[in-house]
Amino acid sequence: MPFQTTVGNQLYRFADLKTLLAKASPARSGDYLAGLAAATYEERMAAKLALADVPLKAFLNEALIPYEQDEVSRLIIDRHDAHAFAPISHLTVGDLRDWLLLDSSDSATLSAVAMGLTPEMVAAVSKLMRNQDLILVAKKCRVITRFRNTIGLPGHLSVRLQPNHPTDDVRGIAASLLDGLLYGAGDATVGINPASDSLPTLMRLWQMMDEVRQQFDIPMQSCVLTHVTTQIQAIEAGAPIDLVFQSIAGSEKTNASFGVSLAILREAHEAALSLRRGTVGDNLMYFETGQGSALSAGGHHGVDQQTCEARAYAVAREFKPLLVNTVVGFIGPEYLYDGKQIIRAGLEDHFCAKLLGLPMGCDVCYTNHAEADQDDMDSLLTLLGAAGINFIMGIPGADDIMLNYQSTSFHDALYLRSLLGLRRAPEFDAWLTRMAITEPSGALREIGRGHHLLKQLPFISGAA
Repeated sequence: MPFQTTVGNQLYRFADLKTLLAKASPARSGDYLAGLAAATYEERMAAKLALADVPLKAFLNEALIPYEQDEVSRLIIDRHDAHAFAPISHLTVGDLRDWLLLDSSDSATLSAVAMGLTPEMVAAVSKLMRNQDLILVAKKCRVITRFRNTIGLPGHLSVRLQPNHPTDDVRGIAASLLDGLLYGAGDATVGINPASDSLPTLMRLWQMMDEVRQQFDIPMQSCVLTHVTTQIQAIEAGAPIDLVFQSIAGSEKTNASFGVSLAILREAHEAALSLRRGTVGDNLMYFETGQGSALSAGGHHGVDQQTCEARAYAVAREFKPLLVNTVVGFIGPEYLYDGKQIIRAGLEDHFCAKLLGLPMGCDVCYTNHAEADQDDMDSLLTLLGAAGINFIMGIPGADDIMLNYQSTSFHDALYLRSLLGLRRAPEFDAWLTRMAITEPSGALREIGRGHHLLKQLPFISGAA
């Protein structure tokens, strides 16, 4: 179905919905690389004007990636909830923006329509929104999940403690883990990106984290971010696995390049559920995404990178995850060139995921060859905090020595909590107080060498 609009004396025509969405996207290097972006600012504005008039029902009638060719498209269409969609089914994309910004469209209202929205609808409306619009609406979206603690409550911010090590040295990882705990980090998860795929090495990591958790009775969950099929093998071998991790994307072809499918994810989900390790809930999947992954894998089907990213959230939503995050600047400047593009992408991803009902966090990050720096990350971190982000990363010194990129530190979480008056997950908060790491107010206490956690951790067998 073609779309058109006139700007001044110039008539702009867009061949189909896929083209219209791409041309309406804010400028980013990945879409230029793919040959999908608007050629001029005027063409981009023309596309936005045309997109604003598109009925939401059009997204149910025109699949960007054909239903017959793509299991993600089939998932999106087959899971669409017509009842939830009914209250907004008469709206255009522009009307949806206006409706989302109404004071009467509160948290309960947005939650009620979440399953009636498709990823393409929320990607479309995000293209019409300013940064402040993305922040304001995302703030109203509350998504609460539970495993051993409760994540996503209003007025709370959690942290994934990321104690990576370039050789998977258990003592080095344990030292970073201790460092993070003493800064009050780790309530989202303690998640290790391993350097090795060796199952014996990975088993040691799972066992060490679980021994620390049990020794100190920490209400946390742990995760080793290895391939999902390896985690299935580890479950069969008796590994103490809390969360199952996998990187996912918005098309079947891209997921296949990651070595996964919906069937494999279902198998992993069921295997982890069978362990019954959660204490306050059973949300146990952890997914990571990122704009540009579909283009990098040649699996974008001519769809712009931000819409591809939103489609990944349909995959995540299927498995009721505890955590989802966009690793926003990790893939590099070929896809998000500079700080401005990274900031915009982070706000888009958080907005789209929250509107679809996902417990969204963000790895506020950049690579060393991007036109960005830590000041840009401070800006994005602060904006996401205002937008109600569920969790961020906590990395010693903000510098990941295994993955070699720049992210956020334990201190950054302290800054954001202090600035916005945010607390940790309540169960974890209470543990920190019991352990004399924080005051009842949540403020850190001064820790001396005699602190019992410092004295006991070296005797944990996995860290010795």
